[in-house]
Amino acid sequence: MTAKMKINIKIFTASISVILITACSNSSQVPKPYGYFRITMPENTYQKFNANKPYSFEYSTISKIEDRTDKPEQDWINIVYPQHDATIYLTYHNVKNNLDTMINDSHNFTYRHTIKADAINEMTYFFPEKNVFGLYAELEGNAASPIQFLLTDSTQNFLRGSLYFNAEPNSDSVAPVIDFIRKDIIHLMETLEWKK
Repeated sequence: MTAKMKINIKIFTASISVILITACSNSSQVPKPYGYFRITMPENTYQKFNANKPYSFEYSTISKIEDRTDKPEQDWINIVYPQHDATIYLTYHNVKNNLDTMINDSHNFTYRHTIKADAINEMTYFFPEKNVFGLYAELEGNAASPIQFLLTDSTQNFLRGSLYFNAEPNSDSVAPVIDFIRKDIIHLMETLEWKK
């Protein structure tokens, strides 16, 4: 075999290898999907909120309570999660033969989010030993408020809560935080007591 034939065989073998490698590769280039930072949640502990309001409950130690400056005459407060840029807005009203209206208004506030929500899951809560009855609504999808709830004794007290993030709604990116705060809201509902 001559040197020229050896070179031609090497070139032929290399050409066949390149053709086979590129022919078998039929996957197209796909950009990687957007990723989100991993959010690690702390161990949760609770403390008692027992200020000069007509209600008390337990809330997470990683959150803080702020009086609502827009309604200083009301018994309204915010539960703020500074590290997650989230707030639970609590509005309190005295019931004066208008419980149906307040429940309907609360229901309407929740269902205003159906434009962005994929589904709304509701659960009722009953704590008759404490005279606390509630409704919890979780909105799936990119709704502005992923969780809303109300609590009442059906005669004197009515408390409504809404969770909001100070960011454009994106249920994928805040899912771990929603899961964490969901537990806090359910704990709040379970520990709520009326003072009058």
